Amino acid sequence: MNFFLGVLFAALAHLITFIQLQGQFKWNWFKEHPFLVALVMGLPISYLFIFSVRYFVSYFDGQLWPPRLIGFAVGVVVFTTMSYVWFREPVTLKTGITLLLAIGIISIQVFWK
Repeated sequence: MNFFLGVLFAALAHLITFIQLQGQFKWNWFKEHPFLVALVMGLPISYLFIFSVRYFVSYFDGQLWPPRLIGFAVGVVVFTTMSYVWFREPVTLKTGITLLLAIGIISIQVFWK
C-alpha cells in the first residue's frame, strides 16, 4: 500500500508541477503572474512530494535512493504523457527510449530486492 501511495502522490506532484511550469505556454495568465502561480501551486506540490517520499522510504525500509530514482522515473512518465496530451508533442524514438528506461528504473527498484 505504501508503494502505491508513494506513486500516487509523486504522480500528482509531477502533474501539478507540469501545469505550474508549462502553463505559461498554454495560458497568458500563468505567464503574466508567475509569482502567484508559484505561491498557489508551490505549497501543494511540496506537500505531495514530502508524502510521496515518506511512503516510498517506508516501503523500502528506510532506504533513500529507491524513492529518488522512482520519483525521477515517475516524473519522466508524467512529463511525456502531459507533453503529448497538452501540446501534441510526438513521442519520438529518443523520447520512447527514455520512457522505457524510466520504466526500467522503476522495475529495477521494485523487483530487485
